[in-house]
Amino acid sequence: MIEFILKSETIELCRLLKAVNVVASGAQGKEVVSEGWVEVDGQIETRKRCQIRAGQTVSFDGETIHVSLAD
Repeated sequence: MIEFILKSETIELCRLLKAVNVVASGAQGKEVVSEGWVEVDGQIETRKRCQIRAGQTVSFDGETIHVSLAD
């Protein structure tokens, strides 16, 4: 599991994937989201600019990313 600490209230899904290095580029992040390969809280998410908040879990390509807020 990958822990990602938010520095703001939200992060766009495609940017999160790039930030934790599960995709090589922002363009690849947008592509895998639009193709339906990414799950947010167990549901397939196809909105590239979906806002991810603390407490949510993102899954892609065998990786699970847990998002939390900085203390």
